[in-house]
Amino acid sequence: MHALYIFLLVALSFVPVALAGTPAVPIANPQAEAFKAYWYPNGAELSRFALRQARYGEYHDGDAVLVFVTESLNRDTQIKADRFDARNIPVLKLNAVRKFYTGIYPYSVMTSVFTPVGANQQARLPLKISTSVQEWCGHVFMQLNLDDQGYRYGLRSYFESDGDRDDRLGRVITEDALWNMIRIAPADLPRGALEILPGTVFLRMAHRPPQPLAAQARLRSAERPGKNGQPLLQYEVDLPSVARRLTIWFEQAFPHRIEAWEEHGRLRTGALMVTRAERTHLMMLDYWNHHQNRDRQLLPRLGLASAD
Repeated sequence: MHALYIFLLVALSFVPVALAGTPAVPIANPQAEAFKAYWYPNGAELSRFALRQARYGEYHDGDAVLVFVTESLNRDTQIKADRFDARNIPVLKLNAVRKFYTGIYPYSVMTSVFTPVGANQQARLPLKISTSVQEWCGHVFMQLNLDDQGYRYGLRSYFESDGDRDDRLGRVITEDALWNMIRIAPADLPRGALEILPGTVFLRMAHRPPQPLAAQARLRSAERPGKNGQPLLQYEVDLPSVARRLTIWFEQAFPHRIEAWEEHGRLRTGALMVTRAERTHLMMLDYWNHHQNRDRQLLPRLGLASAD
């Protein structure tokens, strides 16, 4: 979890996005020095969201936490490097956590996304994506790793319909990649018609195979302001074949912090269900150095309750 003091080759660029009936939106990719100054000396960015999760045809309140942090991956294994090596790949990592109860039993969901930064960027594709879902029935784990041919993926599940699988995908854009792309290079967010792999949490909860689907994406100025009055952008991805829409609101100005998101979906009955998450707290912290009982006093600053 140490700071990686490298020169990030992230060029400043402005891309005017013209949408029907809306003015062009100027979008800036971060300058290298600004990126370094925000991400490397300050630990991790921790943001807590009030979660209203749609599941089993009802809504369940809970917590979502986004942990953005920089680290290095071993180039050969795509595992976090334990020691310095010039061949290591610097990445921005997102750990996206959701916790909520359905009835008497809890869900714990986590997605990790590892996206190269600087000179190692390859079309903004993450090197690795992994998702795990745990609840009282059992647990499921899915991982994608990028190589020269595309993504290889493995799935381990207690569901017979999912089974244990290993297969391959092409070099496909993934929903899970969009979150880090917003933080690293929002000007490069895909727009218009595209094929995209739905989010791995959605795939697991819907018990769908990992298959790219036709989608439409757009970026526009948000009608709502941010919590501090700052302008927000609104990024939407529609996947009509599975009746899914992901909308992410984020700050137009660097560091492009995530403000909220929604996931629209329909039940087999046709009823619309919308998972919502709204940011309530945010702090920069080297959380890995705060693992003592006395550090629980920090939890209220994140809007989280201690276990005791």
